[in-house]
Amino acid sequence: MIEDVGSLRAIYDAYLRNAGFITHLAASAEEGMRIFRDNPIRMVLLDLMLPDRDGDTLIAEMLALRPYAAIIAVTADRSIDRAVRAMQEGAIDFLVKPIDEPRLRSAIESARSLSLRSDVDDASASEETVGDFVGNAPQMRALYARTRAAARSTAPVYIWGESGTGKELCAQAVHATSPRADGPFIALDCGALAAERVDSELFGHNRGAFPGALEDKDGALLAADGGTLLLDNICELAPTAQIKLLRFLQSGQVKPLGASQPVDVNVRIVCAAKSSPTAILQNGVLREDLYYRLMVLTIEMPPLRMHRKDIGPLARMALERFASEEQRDFSGIEPEAITRLEDRPWPGNVRQLMNVIRAAIVMHEGPVLRAHMLPEFDPTTSRAASTTAPAADPFADRTLAEIERAAIEAAIKRHDGSIPRAALELGVAPSTIYRKRDAWLSKD
Repeated sequence: MIEDVGSLRAIYDAYLRNAGFITHLAASAEEGMRIFRDNPIRMVLLDLMLPDRDGDTLIAEMLALRPYAAIIAVTADRSIDRAVRAMQEGAIDFLVKPIDEPRLRSAIESARSLSLRSDVDDASASEETVGDFVGNAPQMRALYARTRAAARSTAPVYIWGESGTGKELCAQAVHATSPRADGPFIALDCGALAAERVDSELFGHNRGAFPGALEDKDGALLAADGGTLLLDNICELAPTAQIKLLRFLQSGQVKPLGASQPVDVNVRIVCAAKSSPTAILQNGVLREDLYYRLMVLTIEMPPLRMHRKDIGPLARMALERFASEEQRDFSGIEPEAITRLEDRPWPGNVRQLMNVIRAAIVMHEGPVLRAHMLPEFDPTTSRAASTTAPAADPFADRTLAEIERAAIEAAIKRHDGSIPRAALELGVAPSTIYRKRDAWLSKD
């Protein structure tokens, strides 16, 4: 423990000794690093405001010496930037003084769990994949490394990339390789929730909380207690729910609808969406304070066209899986079929590849999947596709206001009525679209 305030050092020391830990105490960064080097320390409680240097500069040094040390950062500074910086350096958790005993206990137990798993992690770090991923291209090996690094922390994770790249699979891998692996993994699609159901699905409700609430229901946060909650399509979370999620991230407590008292919940938040963190910040689809709470660790999913050498292994995995599921007699893929698959652009990424293999298996007889069995590729589905036929001028004989309205309404239709998605595409805040629609309705 590295803490320069003597009274706090004594309090933390007493708690840790009562919990069965052997403690080493330091009052400065220099003393802390000397103790860390000279002893087989695997857990560190680190104050970031030390007299001789900032504590967060020690994190990288400690992890360079002992990569699987579990470091908990502690400070009286409530700034989100400080917490983000400590997590990005490699701290597994961040505590703000004054620290109550339940919060300290939760952080220590997470660190203990990570410490106990570290030997297993050392042995598995050389494995080629994590979770259920397939592929050994450089882009995928980099993904595996970031996934393992994120799994060590308790910080929120944001996973982003094109549709079909495996964002949920990555979230499952983060969970499965973390100290929370034995806890539940719950996935909630924010884009599939009706506005009136968001609070109930996320935070839960008590019987009688609203008409139709015939029994108590745990929300996703309570269901994921002790584990990981994936909030897919996070950009579509309703503004009111964003406020409540921010409150949960600050307090660690959930208050179901109709409940009189909040409930302590220990859950790790993982979010996913198509857009990059920069695009989300620029377009304002998330509250800025919530954005900085969620975008601590980020993982970008590579599109399939960026790691084509993995198409062969992915196709063979899909063949084995779907041949079993569909009870078809297929045992291999000819080289020409692999070459043809590698030549396709795959705008739908791995999900599209899986669908192509499944269709070929269902529609043909084995035992070898041949090139002529593959469904024909429709070039109009490619992002790179372009038409040569001249198009009519969509702006002719229309005012600027009419063009703007048509563009907004078309974007909303493309996204099945989702205004947050339409706003993200158009590069404006959702409130801008809501305001313009209200103005149109008043004139119609």
